[in-house]
Parts: sequence; C-alpha cells; structure tokens
Amino acid sequence: MIICGVDDAGRGSVLGPLVIAGISINKQNTKKLSSLGVKDSKKLSSKSRELLFKKIIDVVDDYYISKIPPRSIDANVRKHCLNDLEAKHMAKVVSKLHSDLSYVDSCDVNPIRFGKKISELSDNLPVKSYHHADSRFVVVSAASIIAKVTRDKAISKLQKTYDLGSGYPSDSRTIMFITNFYKKNNILPNFVRKSWKPVQKIIHEN
Repeated sequence: MIICGVDDAGRGSVLGPLVIAGISINKQNTKKLSSLGVKDSKKLSSKSRELLFKKIIDVVDDYYISKIPPRSIDANVRKHCLNDLEAKHMAKVVSKLHSDLSYVDSCDVNPIRFGKKISELSDNLPVKSYHHADSRFVVVSAASIIAKVTRDKAISKLQKTYDLGSGYPSDSRTIMFITNFYKKNNILPNFVRKSWKPVQKIIHEN
C-alpha cells in the first residue's frame, strides 16, 4: 500500500511563496522515516531539516512540490478563499503522487470538509485530513520538512538582495523592510503579500 503525506509552509508569512509539498512511500517503509528522526519540521533546527531533506528524498518513492506565488495568494485572500486555493494545490500534489491513501494537514477549521474538497479535486482519491497531522503522521512530518526547506531556500534567495528578516509579521525586521520600501518607492515588490492585514496597515499609514 502506497501512502502519501502533504503539508504546507509559509502560510502565515507576509512575503514569499506558500509552499505545498507531498511525499509518497510504501506503508511498510514508513519506519525508515521514523528511524531517520523525521518529525514535525517546527520541532527541528534549520540544519537538521536540511540534512533530513536529502535523506527523505532517498527513502521515499516519490515527492512533489507546488509553490503558490504572492499574487495568487492576494487574489484569493481578497475573495476570502485562501483555503480553497490551498485545497486546490494540495489536490494537485495528491494527484501527482497518486497514492492509495493521502494524509493532509488541514488549514480549515473543519478538517473533514477540507479532506473531502481535496478528494473531489483529485478525481476522488482517498484523502484523510487532520489538524496537526504533521505531528501525528510521519509521512506528513516528512512532507512538512520538504515544504519548509523549500520555502526557506526561497526566502534565503531574497535575503541575498534585501534585509527582510524571516518574512513573518511578528518579525520587526520584516515589518521595517516593508515600511521603508513602501515609503521610498510608493509601491511594494512582487514578493510581498499585499492583501495581508499588517501590509495593508503599512500602506494606509503611509
């Protein structure tokens, strides 16, 4: 039996892509992931995640990554359907990996509804959706590591040009970067999510 795990990274960030990643593996081989020390990416250091990224790819049967750019995020936030956008990209990952059963980390308050939507969008492939699936299922933990490392690489690339911090609204360097850039140019770069409330606040105040 081939099972799949799907998770996201960067949903709460005010800049950069939202990354959806999935892995597929024979159910009998999931113990190999556990023995590598695979767990929820949030519980691992950046260095540990990078080391595990390579090991996970060697162990799994297949993996797939989908990156959602800020312009798509903004368009969907304005229509109040960010969860729908995420479901669509998770379904894309599920379809590509075409496993017997997929486990996904739900961003919806109703995980059953979210799983059903992903299943419908992926030709009714079996999907089980849970809150905190990244800490409950090792296949989702592995996907969370793939997603987080991919997202971190995208931010690192931007950091070579800009002093923008982590990209999260709780980071004062990120807010300072957006504020100063907007004050100087009266426009924001295309990697900033303009629909996010902290960014809207900066625009209105300046």
